[in-house]
Formats: sequence, C-alpha cells, structure tokens
Amino acid sequence: MLSRDEGLKLLKKYLKSENLIKHSFAVEAILKEMARHLNEDEDLWALTGLIHDLDYGIIEDEIIEAILAHNYQHTQQVPETSLDKSLIAADALSGLIIAAALVMPSKSIHEVKLSTLIDKFKDKSFAAKCDRKRIQLCEDVDIPLNDFLQMSLIALQNISNELGL
Repeated sequence: MLSRDEGLKLLKKYLKSENLIKHSFAVEAILKEMARHLNEDEDLWALTGLIHDLDYGIIEDEIIEAILAHNYQHTQQVPETSLDKSLIAADALSGLIIAAALVMPSKSIHEVKLSTLIDKFKDKSFAAKCDRKRIQLCEDVDIPLNDFLQMSLIALQNISNELGL
C-alpha cells in the first residue's frame, strides 16, 4: 500500500488545483473518522480519500474499486463495499461543509455548528451540486446522518489549517 507521504507526492504531481488538493484532504479526514467509527482500517480508508481523484492508472487495485465507485454514474462500478459507499458520502459531504464554512462571516470552519449543517443539508438550494442522496449513503454503512455530519465536521475542523478555513 502507498504511504501517506507517497500519496501527497502524487497529489502534488497530478493535481494542479489547490482547491482540489484541499478537497482531497477533506475527504481523507472524513473517511479516517468513518473508518474509526466502523472499526475499519483507518490508514487504508484515509489514503483512499486522499488520492480518490487521481488517475486510476497510478493507483493500486485495492483502492481502484472505491475510486471508480465514487464516480459510478460514469464508470459503471456499482458501489458495494462500506469503503465504496463511505467514499461517495464523504466526497459529497466535504463540499457541503466547506460551502457552509465559506458563507460564515469569518469564513472559518470553526464557526460551523451541527445545526448549521443540518439546515444547509435540508436547504436544497444551498450548495445545490452537493448531492444529498450521495451523502445519505452514510446510512448504508450504519452511520446515522446527524452522526455523520458531526464526525465529518469535527474531522475537517481538525485540519482547518490545511484547508485554509
């Protein structure tokens, strides 16, 4: 398996957008928290989140299925495993959380509360491209939506410096 340092080198080599790199950090943090909650391999899940937007040709087979499944509308890779579904949910939720932080007066993720996320989740016009059905896949891995929102928010607050929020 790739190390996190190797994953970071790949990010820097293949992802030219600073926002996409920050998004990768966000998905990494959320998946690590989900793995901890589900008693799964935290390093594997975190690495999957970190490199999920890289070209599949440079990634090991164990992670490829989850990465393909996160874009299942275009790859026809049906999400089946907990990792597949968790990656899809984390990918979508990271955008919602970051959007919620950016509308705060301070633009700080530390100002975002669970109640804010619940309201933003219900408001379909807010961050309209963040697919709520994808976020709700957390329930397929036995994490209730509010718990998922809370653990993901904390995960991103813990890496606020890396996210610039």
